[in-house]
Amino acid sequence: MFTKPVQDAQDAQDACRFFPKTAQEVHRYADYAIQRARTALDELYALEADKRTFDNTARAFDRLCGDFKDISSALAVLEMVSPDKALRDACQEEVLKLQKFSVDAFMNKKLYNAFNAYVDGNAARESLNEEERYFLTEKMREFKREGFHLDDARFDEIKQLHKELAELELKFEENIRSDNRSLSVTQAELAGCNPPFIAHLERDDKGKLIVPNNWPAFDEVMEHCSVESTRKQMYALFSNRAYPANCALLDDIIAKRDLLAHKLGFKSYAELNIDDEMARTPERAEEFLHDLTAKCKAKLHQEIDALRADLPSGVSLDAQGRFKPWDIGFAKRSYKKKHFEVDEHELEQYFAVDRTVKGVLDIYQRFLNLEFVFVQPAWAWHDEVQLIEIRDKDTHTLRGYVFLDLYPREHKYEHFCLVDIVATTQHHDGQGQLRTAPAVACIIANFPRSKGDRPALLKHHDVGTFFHEFGHAMHHVLGSTELVAFSGTSVKRDFVEVPSQLFEEWAFDKEILKNLSCHYVTGKPLSDELVDRVIALKKFDSGWFVTRQCMLSLLSLGVFKPGAKKDIDALRAQLAQAIMPMVLHDPDVHMQASFGHLIGYGARYYSYMWSKVYAIDLFDAVKTQGLVNPEAGKRLICTVLAKGGSAEPEKLLKDCLGREPNADAFFAYLWITI
Repeated sequence: MFTKPVQDAQDAQDACRFFPKTAQEVHRYADYAIQRARTALDELYALEADKRTFDNTARAFDRLCGDFKDISSALAVLEMVSPDKALRDACQEEVLKLQKFSVDAFMNKKLYNAFNAYVDGNAARESLNEEERYFLTEKMREFKREGFHLDDARFDEIKQLHKELAELELKFEENIRSDNRSLSVTQAELAGCNPPFIAHLERDDKGKLIVPNNWPAFDEVMEHCSVESTRKQMYALFSNRAYPANCALLDDIIAKRDLLAHKLGFKSYAELNIDDEMARTPERAEEFLHDLTAKCKAKLHQEIDALRADLPSGVSLDAQGRFKPWDIGFAKRSYKKKHFEVDEHELEQYFAVDRTVKGVLDIYQRFLNLEFVFVQPAWAWHDEVQLIEIRDKDTHTLRGYVFLDLYPREHKYEHFCLVDIVATTQHHDGQGQLRTAPAVACIIANFPRSKGDRPALLKHHDVGTFFHEFGHAMHHVLGSTELVAFSGTSVKRDFVEVPSQLFEEWAFDKEILKNLSCHYVTGKPLSDELVDRVIALKKFDSGWFVTRQCMLSLLSLGVFKPGAKKDIDALRAQLAQAIMPMVLHDPDVHMQASFGHLIGYGARYYSYMWSKVYAIDLFDAVKTQGLVNPEAGKRLICTVLAKGGSAEPEKLLKDCLGREPNADAFFAYLWITI
């Protein structure tokens, strides 16, 4: 008998019931989502114009979209993480079906007419609050941006393009996950790598070690392997994931997105993509990136000159004084170990996964005045999955559930992300009481596994990554808007990374690092001296970090500038020469084939650096009050996290800071002189 998905997760069992357990259930969940959406839409369309209210039109549509997204997101998570191929395949099929249905159902002129009838009629006679008025303004802008005002023939063409793009984009992501190529090497060819890392590797039928093509293995080889030929092979393997298949798909995606933009009256997909963001135009985003690159130039060259002056054994420059791309990570790691006396392999011994995760969660609990309890999930897609129940400490109100899937597996999504499944909203029930609908989310990570008698250990940047992703989770869980469309992380894309990047900075605070660290053998925390050096390390290569991010951002903008055809390899080469000429450009790699942000973020990869400026400004303000001060946490919740997308980001920032935001803290924090 089919049990329909729950609407609200009032306990851990409910949170688990959002996920179907078999391929058959996947199909039934998807069918249920479609049937429920159709029924709700029919009821909405049946209303007479003079009977329309915000509740039965705008709020009803918002609620049905939220219900539909709950199931769509749950299936998308399983498609990313389930070890069951039949379940993954069923999810991929149904996610595509749901995406195509949503185009027909939610890009329907009946919907546009219903909203128009309400906005032109009863809306002026209702006493709407600020969030409700903002929703209507944003929704009507969205209708125009999506072409609802066009004639039926042109609008049908736009809908068809959306369906075709959904299929291509889903296949692009699946190709990255399914690329299972690996590197076979002798133990001598992994010289310099951590012995526990080597011991954990499997062997092929010739007795060679098999290095998997995932992030933990890539980082280990590129930063620690002293054999250049191995680094070069690993670099080529990792940078060519999903090549050549995804390059052909990307060409098609670029052409269809360009056509879509033109049909909607925009010069380019980049212009369409950024029209409703903080930046508003590609030109403004590009100006921001060029300005940032120029201001970082001197710092970048200082860093490169320092590396050139002290090359490790096995690293050489070419005739133009350039680093080979497979050498730069190893050279930086060697320099840092020598001059900062920080060995990443030594440092990771202070960050056992279980203890570090609990320590990070404790900091969040103290700062945000929450209670986290690990509960046994009634069902999960893998026995390593953990589940956290989150409540307000004072009222004990249930705020939501967060699933943790922390370790790599074959066919699992290989990066790090937060997937918001069920949005949290606040509304008054029939008795006039304010009720919170609990959130459900999933953090997907790929941390190194335990090796023999050693627990799973995190590199310091992994600690920052967990702070970052759990920051997204808190943004999602602490949403307190009336409308699902504005809840939590449902903000403008170039603002969504602000809270997560703020929280990420906790990993570079001396007091927090001291309290968080604990050697897995001795039980001792990091020394003051080592903590100081770890923090200084970040500032050492801040010019490199910012410049590289700007280069990737300009690549994403360039890919979606006007034109249906792009030579992305040529564009990459041009940007590399203009922005980072100190590194040899390798024409034999095609990183765009696995650059998943070109699908999800499109032209908006600049969002990371755009958000970083605001995040550091907020972090600097919070730090003056205390990074685990619940009063500072309360202010951040009330002015930013709880508000979600219910107001313009500029207003949220000003409300939190008590002034206009600026970039002073950003440049000072990264030792960039302007």
